[in-house]
Amino acid sequence: MAKQEYYYGVHSVESLLELEPERVLTLFTLKGRDDQRLQKILQLAEPFGISVQKASRDSLEKLAGLPFHQGVVAAVRPHPVLNEQDLDQILSETPDALLLALDQVTDPHNLGACIRTAAAMGVQAVIVPRDRAASLTPTARKVAAGGAEKVKFIQVTNLARTLAHLKETTHVRVIGTMLDESALPLQKCDFSGAVVIVMGAEDTGLRPITQAQCDHKVYIPMSGNLQSLNVSVATGMALYEACRQRSEV
Repeated sequence: MAKQEYYYGVHSVESLLELEPERVLTLFTLKGRDDQRLQKILQLAEPFGISVQKASRDSLEKLAGLPFHQGVVAAVRPHPVLNEQDLDQILSETPDALLLALDQVTDPHNLGACIRTAAAMGVQAVIVPRDRAASLTPTARKVAAGGAEKVKFIQVTNLARTLAHLKETTHVRVIGTMLDESALPLQKCDFSGAVVIVMGAEDTGLRPITQAQCDHKVYIPMSGNLQSLNVSVATGMALYEACRQRSEV
């Protein structure tokens, strides 16, 4: 049996109970907490007979691994890891999918923030490399504030090879964000149809091997001398523009 995982934070646990309650094994709640948000979580859990245990703040911190658990931790059956085959299935079901790929983004807080924005903008899947990139840790899930349960999270062996495969087999256009002489301003790029927007790590940007798979290159126009943004902020801006254009079609 796979080792159970621990989700923490009100938004993360609440979203899990709304979308995948069958995965929740046990709820641990802070002794003495009895506010409206906790009551909603308990009400969501009750129809499924989920065990609820009161725990001290220290016990919750040990389960979560961090002190920022907001008084609720869920022990959960691990979700199957989604891969390249699952991505093909998503595209067969949604031929005009909007996808987000993150090229070696290693900070789980940035990953969680990107997933939260992706969920809000209607992205079907977030694609990351299996190695040298942040995975869907409890911290990333908490920052995603429920978004991780609403967007498919795909881990692939080789991101560049996956992008090439998508272009060849499903005609997805790959749009990479980078500071490049040939790049278009974000708002002048066409985001209609099946598209994957590729964001690079803050310090290094897109790797050359990833850049080589981009059909279009875009940049976010900025005033002053600022040359870069936090990857989660830049992701939000790129996805918003894509969503804006696609909603007008």
